Amino acid sequence: MTTDNKVLACVDQSTYADHVTDYAAWAARRMAAPLELLHVIDRHPETSQIQDHSGSLTPNAQEHLLGELAEADEARTKAAREQGRLFLNRLRERALAAGVMTVDVRQRLGHLDETLHEQQAGVRLFVLGRRGESARSTQRDLGRNVERVVRALDRPILTVTEGFKAPEHVLIAFDGSSITRRGVEMVAASPLFKGLPVYLLMSGKASQEGPKQMAWATEKLESAGFGVVGEIVPGDPETVIAQAIQSRGIDLLVMGAYTHSPLRSLFFGSKTADLLRSARIPTLLLR
Repeated sequence: MTTDNKVLACVDQSTYADHVTDYAAWAARRMAAPLELLHVIDRHPETSQIQDHSGSLTPNAQEHLLGELAEADEARTKAAREQGRLFLNRLRERALAAGVMTVDVRQRLGHLDETLHEQQAGVRLFVLGRRGESARSTQRDLGRNVERVVRALDRPILTVTEGFKAPEHVLIAFDGSSITRRGVEMVAASPLFKGLPVYLLMSGKASQEGPKQMAWATEKLESAGFGVVGEIVPGDPETVIAQAIQSRGIDLLVMGAYTHSPLRSLFFGSKTADLLRSARIPTLLLR
């Protein structure tokens, strides 16, 4: 697919791939954008079943062992590609059935964060599951790839949860910083959010500039045709946002990630993970 401004969904061979595909299809339809489903095969040489890796092998035995390792690795990669092809074709049919007009599929061998970084020039929105294939063997409720991928990219990233529900109520975590101002402008301009009511929430330490910043953001969204409720609620951002999600029935959160804004403590390390775990709703991370 050569079309720019596509939606790129990162999928792996887990039950979460269906949810990622559904949210990506929803976004692609609303944005009238092509959709690409990308499966990255991560090579793990350490999984070889050959047991004799002794350093005391003769040169001929070493050469033979290297050949066996190469053949085993090639066979695993070939099998993974074939499994991936069938898996991607199923997801492609799912996206087409959901009404997406243009769906492409692709497989790459490498590391997820590096591969996505290479692809981002033509991407308008990334869609990534909060959990993935590793969730089969771990009790993690947040996938190990999320933070690494978010840090590697500078495009908006929609991280999605288990199960699909078309979003109906949007919360923008706003703090007046440049990244959240750009987020407000993005929401105002994007067809992804058209027709959805927006709750604009400023939390954290009270600021004299807060009312002025909120007025700017509210006017920007209202002038784009959005119904907006803006509110300044002093207090710990993580707690305030989580409470607002529950009380207002929010099903899509928009927030900055890994910034040097007043919400910095929220968007670094475990604080980000804590909010993503507690929110349990799709979250659009701004970079």
